[in-house]
Amino acid sequence: MKKILLCELNMSEGTDEEIIAQATEALRGTPGVTVMDIDSDRDHNRSVFTWIGEPEDVLAGAMNLTKVAVERIDMAVHKGSHPRQGVVDVAPFVPVRGVEKEEALEIARRYGKFLGSLGVPVFYYEDAATKPERQNLVDIRKGQYEALSEKMKDEFWRPDEGPFAFNAKSGATVTGVRFPLIAFNVNLRTNDLKVGQEIAKRMRFSSGGLRYCRGIALPLEEKGMVQVSMNLTNYEKTPIPVVFELVKALADSYGVGIAETELVGPVPLEALREVVRHTLRVREFSMEQVIETHLLD
Repeated sequence: MKKILLCELNMSEGTDEEIIAQATEALRGTPGVTVMDIDSDRDHNRSVFTWIGEPEDVLAGAMNLTKVAVERIDMAVHKGSHPRQGVVDVAPFVPVRGVEKEEALEIARRYGKFLGSLGVPVFYYEDAATKPERQNLVDIRKGQYEALSEKMKDEFWRPDEGPFAFNAKSGATVTGVRFPLIAFNVNLRTNDLKVGQEIAKRMRFSSGGLRYCRGIALPLEEKGMVQVSMNLTNYEKTPIPVVFELVKALADSYGVGIAETELVGPVPLEALREVVRHTLRVREFSMEQVIETHLLD
């Protein structure tokens, strides 16, 4: 059985089409990788690249893409609504099939050493975390790029790889191994950021919301809307329909509607099972009923 590893690299550039094209070419030109999705957002000023392949090929793709990001992007002038702290902000590796966690961890650490050799401070998170307080991306990224110059003077923030020094051009990167994460965004029919912030606060677990939900509110200036941007870190225990219904109820309580939703990047097929069960009320729905599942080797 062919081994499949997934990487979902977040690059801090979503407006410069030349840089995005160059990064895309570097990734697509890597033998053995299948690019599943490239999502660039101008308001976020961020691009998310998702690809799969054999572990060694996925690692090569990450290195090739990263070289472009480190060379072309300057964090000192970067502006965007999405939290960020480096040209490669976060690069998680996700075992999909036939890849044990230890093998995925080895790939993540080799990537971290590679990035560190380019002069970029690197922090390991989730399953690759070297200390408990570095498991959560939100904790590591607190203060964003603007806080890095001071953090790099504090022994507590000594990076796992790369120099213990502020890199003004490239910032810092977080990488590791994690369970498949779903990036689910809900765009509200309002430009009142405070409404979005209140809803996001009610959604995220850290302030009393759903157990496996992280959420922030972001302005979408080009659309004249506010987005509740969420990461669902365990879709089995916090399903997409539960998240949507709670956002909808909260939005209704503030007298605003939902304009649209977004799923950023690929989504596990199993995560959509609950969507079908909930929306169509097909309580006994099985993934075996999906024709394409029988075509997978």
